[in-house]
Amino acid sequence: MAAGRGAALLRGEASSGRATFLELFFDLAFVFALTRVSQRFADVNDKTGWALVGGLGRSLLLFLALWLIWSHTTWITSRYEPERPIIQAVVVGTMFAALVMAVTLPRAMEERAVPFTVAYLTVMVVRPLVIAAALRGHPRRLVPFRLAAWAAASAPLWLVGALGPDGLRLPLWAAALAVDYLAWALGWPVPRLGAAAVRRWRIAGEHLAERHQQMFLIALGESILSIGVVSSGADYSSERVAAFVIAFVTSALLWRIYFAGLLLNEAFGRARLPGKLGTASERTHTLIVLSVLVTAVGYELVIAEPFGPSRPTWLLFVVGGPALFLIGRVRLGYEIFGRVSRSRMIGLVALLLVTTALLRWSPMVALSVVAGVLALVALLDGSRSRRRRPADSAPPVERRTPGASGDEA
Repeated sequence: MAAGRGAALLRGEASSGRATFLELFFDLAFVFALTRVSQRFADVNDKTGWALVGGLGRSLLLFLALWLIWSHTTWITSRYEPERPIIQAVVVGTMFAALVMAVTLPRAMEERAVPFTVAYLTVMVVRPLVIAAALRGHPRRLVPFRLAAWAAASAPLWLVGALGPDGLRLPLWAAALAVDYLAWALGWPVPRLGAAAVRRWRIAGEHLAERHQQMFLIALGESILSIGVVSSGADYSSERVAAFVIAFVTSALLWRIYFAGLLLNEAFGRARLPGKLGTASERTHTLIVLSVLVTAVGYELVIAEPFGPSRPTWLLFVVGGPALFLIGRVRLGYEIFGRVSRSRMIGLVALLLVTTALLRWSPMVALSVVAGVLALVALLDGSRSRRRRPADSAPPVERRTPGASGDEA
């Protein structure tokens, strides 16, 4: 009887694969959070040496912490029925915690470390216990118990890092985050219970695909917000107007390249084990979303000083962001079709070849060259789609999957 009541929390075959309005509302917290992450990245553009490495490391750590919160929530709403009141309460509570993390994020590695940590640990430890209690006697309750156990194991590292000396915060938090990600990769194994392999979970695959695509659009929206904010605040000039236009065109090209020939929803719909494809897509979208944020920092730098002196650190954002995006998009295409996109590889190689030469030119020239390379990729994509009919998805992870499927209890 208890298992039956708990089973009502699980997604059924009739459950809609579309994201709910609550999930879109939840994403609003991450619109703000991603702007804070971009600002952290932008703050390191004038640093060099170890100061630059440390600044990038701190910004990346905070992004990955936020990403873990968003990803876990997306898997929850793909695995459990999002219309159930308890799941809705979990999503709203997570949204509040994410908003606290976003508010504290600009100084999370400094004096606001404690509230950032408390918000993060509340989600990681308390949320799975709430879901386990709602599942009552259902066998799947063991999965959130595993999550809570591993989160509790890494919690001392987070707390000591927040309360201890500032110099220890980065290494302790990096170790804690590594534990959290490693636990996810291993399936949160615990003695006697074993692991809960995410790749074998029964989920609403098309829902997960839609959420990944929506997160990309959120990141792209953050880049548009960055373009607008820095342009409205800068002194008006024809050079800045030109930089504004090129930055917008670059964002539009990122959108075009991402969605060109993308059959992510279809791939999830055809997958025997959508959890396995979802795991691969999750990692790839980490790269893609991060690349858009890094690219947005490049926009800010170029619009502020279109013809200022070129700095090597600027190329990390102006060229490095789009290059990272192409890497992620190549990987995503391989996960869906089992082959490498020639056009995107051409674009990636072109960006790598021109990077050294761009050191001698102004930031405006560098952004213009990047936009030109992305336009070439978009044109090649369009030419290929006109010559050939759309290919069926053939995820390589499916070819390596045994015929039997199942779900971790």
